[in-house]
Amino acid sequence: MISHGKRMTEAVDWESSSGGESENEAYLQYINYDDDNEEHHFKSWFTSKIQFRKDKSTACWIDEIGMAQVVENKGKMWRTMGIVRGGKIYYTIEETLFLMEIGALLLMDDNDTSLSIKDMYAKVSGCAWELFEVYRHLKSLGYIVGRHGIAWSTKGVKSSSESVSLQGSPQSSEVDVELKDKGSIIGLFNDLHINEARAVFDVYLPNSRFRKSSPGNPRFVLCLTRGDPPSIADVEVLERQCGGFPLLFCHVEYGRVCYFSFEVAKLPILP
Repeated sequence: MISHGKRMTEAVDWESSSGGESENEAYLQYINYDDDNEEHHFKSWFTSKIQFRKDKSTACWIDEIGMAQVVENKGKMWRTMGIVRGGKIYYTIEETLFLMEIGALLLMDDNDTSLSIKDMYAKVSGCAWELFEVYRHLKSLGYIVGRHGIAWSTKGVKSSSESVSLQGSPQSSEVDVELKDKGSIIGLFNDLHINEARAVFDVYLPNSRFRKSSPGNPRFVLCLTRGDPPSIADVEVLERQCGGFPLLFCHVEYGRVCYFSFEVAKLPILP
């Protein structure tokens, strides 16, 4: 855990491979800062991200599904953000807030009234806010981040009787049902209890060739924890649920984001 008056901030280092089509590699390096440097570091990052943008995408917030439907796309961020259903792009609330914070999205309501970022902050609380803080941090490091268990696109995905809403035909009724069930961050995460861990994000390395229709395997699955670290039994259950992909755990407390993982360790055999 992080001692009082300190925080763990992360610097990212990109390494590119000269051979083939391999993705860029990224890793987190942890550095401790005192309180003054911490405040300066955060303000500098936040100020550098909040900027005037001549070209903004436009979206309409839909309370019923807890997501924003894109009306007009500008820029390239849509390539690694938003899920595609029925030929339309929808931003989750964490994606919506992130885009608004960096000045890349104009958000409207059903009455074509502009929504401020304060209006959107008011829609997020508790565990959902923790999830947004984690999302914002990973995106600021350059990772590609998507909701765990929710397909980026239904293109090229075969339907199944068990998951027709997620992988079925893009009819409006099925799309509405899926987004209502899967899109609301409040419904998904506000029931996360103390001493519980849950897989929340599939995280990919930066990749200029990333495609929503064929994203490939995530570099790791991020699990949000509350309270004490998960038990070995809980970790094993999550590993099975996440298809064997590497797990990275995350804990948020007082705005501080801490990552940790578990590895099998064997004691050496003594003579």
